[in-house]
Amino acid sequence: MDKVFDYLENVAFAACVCDKEGVVLYQNARSIKRDGDVRGKNLYDCHNPHSGAMIRHMIQTGESNTYEIIRHGKRRLLYQTPWYETPEEPVSGLIELSIDLPDEYPTFNRDKQ
Repeated sequence: MDKVFDYLENVAFAACVCDKEGVVLYQNARSIKRDGDVRGKNLYDCHNPHSGAMIRHMIQTGESNTYEIIRHGKRRLLYQTPWYETPEEPVSGLIELSIDLPDEYPTFNRDKQ
């Protein structure tokens, strides 16, 4: 019997997946530790109306959203992007990655040699 490997379970960022109705389907360990276990709950119940509108917009249009927050003095990059059952189908839901950022980090411009 083959073992199913969860590539996102033990990584250094939080990952959360919802379906197109906003129901949380998956959280990795870091997401559960940070936000509590919200699997099976709806994202719209724990977001303000503006955030809910953004979630609906991404699900309807297939657009991604990237932003940075500061919480408890720590910087965090949030990346929200649609996922699809197959490339031919409409948006199936959203994936959110939440990555803790150091205070300073290098930026490499690969366009300049």
